[in-house]
Amino acid sequence: MCKLLVLWICVGSFLISCKKDSYISGNAFLILSSDSVSFDTLFATTGSVTKQVRVLNNNGQKLLISDITLMGGKNSAFILNINGSPGPSAMNLTLDANDSLYLFISVFINPNNKPQAFILQDSIRIRYNGMEQFVRLSAWGQNAHFLNNAVIQGNVSWSDDLPYVISGVLQVDSNATLTIQAGCRIFFHADAPMLVDGTLLVLGEAADSQRVYFNDDRLDEPYASFPGSWPGIYFRQASANNVLQYAILRNADQTIVAEGPSINASPKLQLDQCVIDNSLETGILGIQTSIDAVNCLISNCGNNIGIALGGTYHFTHCTAASYSNPVLQHQQPVLSVSNAGEVGNQVLLSDLQASFTNCIFWGDSAVTDEAQISQQGNTVFQVVFDHGILQQQNYPDHIDSISLLLNMDPKFVKTDNQDRLYDFHLQAGSPGLGMGKDLGIGVDLDGNPRIPGKQDLGCYERQ
Repeated sequence: MCKLLVLWICVGSFLISCKKDSYISGNAFLILSSDSVSFDTLFATTGSVTKQVRVLNNNGQKLLISDITLMGGKNSAFILNINGSPGPSAMNLTLDANDSLYLFISVFINPNNKPQAFILQDSIRIRYNGMEQFVRLSAWGQNAHFLNNAVIQGNVSWSDDLPYVISGVLQVDSNATLTIQAGCRIFFHADAPMLVDGTLLVLGEAADSQRVYFNDDRLDEPYASFPGSWPGIYFRQASANNVLQYAILRNADQTIVAEGPSINASPKLQLDQCVIDNSLETGILGIQTSIDAVNCLISNCGNNIGIALGGTYHFTHCTAASYSNPVLQHQQPVLSVSNAGEVGNQVLLSDLQASFTNCIFWGDSAVTDEAQISQQGNTVFQVVFDHGILQQQNYPDHIDSISLLLNMDPKFVKTDNQDRLYDFHLQAGSPGLGMGKDLGIGVDLDGNPRIPGKQDLGCYERQ
């Protein structure tokens, strides 16, 4: 009896083994990790990230896949790799029981004559046992003006007919003026600084569609929200009469750097109704220069505003705020001011005049003093906070202040750090409402009217 039982166990094991080694016939079904893959807007001639789909054989026997085919074939904008082997198709693939393979998909868009964004579609067909399953593919494409290591000479104007995609260095030459009209969108590759030796005029308008946007050229996640994705804009020694109006600049390393005194009575750089967000290093860095900024938001940067080696600066109705979030930690003060600067091993000093009127400087509790003021030597050193809110536990005795609210939460509408959702408008009950000094500034960052005699602090006027 025992011998017979052992025999049946052996026979059973053999039959089970044979079943697993044989191909399943009849009804079977593959499990796909996704039946669709989509790509956010990509510029023509620019490739995408690679996405993947897992194909799982959850059956008790191995399965013969007749073919996996990219239906658009070699002419498709999509690129298929099947378990490490290039497509656009593969045939007679064996997938063991409870085993899987991977489909890797990317897309490369050829340019055409369409000025608007357009959608590309294709599909991947998987055939087995007389059955078919499909993975749907889609991607948004956009043509653009492409500039590689370009030098702007003379007077040049950019219109909003197509986006501008910059690779290599973009230089505005001495004695040249680049005028960027309302509605333009400029996208920079990771190796693409903008160097201004002449003049840059950005003429955005209040409507969202008419603002001028500066960003990196990776619009697909997760790259779309990475700080430090492009170098930034550098206004160099010879540059003069620069104006940025209703501009939004995001994801740079050092978003705006201005160096050297103005060569005339105008500030080297005028910023009106601008947003500078998500800079890895510095949002605005001034080095012995002159900057006037009105109604500007400088948010969630490694260091929002940096002033070194003196100069002349006027910030009015500006909000500088930073909070730690999954991509960038708030570790430095939102404002750093110094009359000193280092060149090699040498420390240089220069006169400094800086006023911050109707401004808000705030951050989370990681930094207790959001203004770092450093004075060396006996140069002219005039820094004043005139009406505003400042998070500061240790206020410097030698710094003048007028109607400055210390450590009073401005009560921003939203600071959702986990999802990186921020709204720096002021809530009802904010201590900054109606506390501004009336300077005759008629609008706020949204282009909405400010209330005469009762202007709010910061870049927004509560409506």
